[in-house]
Amino acid sequence: MRIGFFGGAFNPPHVGHLVCAQEAHAQLDLDVVVWVPVGQAPHRDIPQDPGREARYTMCDYATAADERFGLSRIEVDRDGSSYTADTLRELRERSPDDEIVLILGGDQAAALPSWHAPDEVVRLATVAVAERAGSDRARVEQALAGRTEPAFFAMPRIDVSSTMVRERAATGQPIRYLVPDKVANFIGAQSLYGASVPS
Repeated sequence: MRIGFFGGAFNPPHVGHLVCAQEAHAQLDLDVVVWVPVGQAPHRDIPQDPGREARYTMCDYATAADERFGLSRIEVDRDGSSYTADTLRELRERSPDDEIVLILGGDQAAALPSWHAPDEVVRLATVAVAERAGSDRARVEQALAGRTEPAFFAMPRIDVSSTMVRERAATGQPIRYLVPDKVANFIGAQSLYGASVPS
């Protein structure tokens, strides 16, 4: 199988994530795109983090109805920092015959050389980069030169971010249509990102 690995905080997952996963599936000839919510982000704190289980649940609500998508607990269940190299190594051990395609945004791809064990990452997976209108392909290619030749796939520009969704939720603005309905309902029911959420 040709499997897309789509990692992130997904705090919360929104329509931009869904479109990125869909475009990767279609353009990269993937059998499935597996969403991998991070357990403990190694390089940064996750702002207003409702916890790994809540983020996993939101990913489940966002993806369960789409047969093109899968969901993995591999990082949610792991103690310590969630390093992509470790996750890819574990996936390779579980399914040695599968081809893994690591789906990244342009900024992530350009920063890949600063990751933990970047050479291991590119050894274990093909790197695929979402290319939006106005994005700097040359910057990504330069950053990865000598390590790997990334595949690029076209991504429609969707100006929705997890930060925007959290800010709107906190100020009582509607978030429906920015996130799947089940995710919006979960955020509301759990009072995520709002003033009533304990810090």
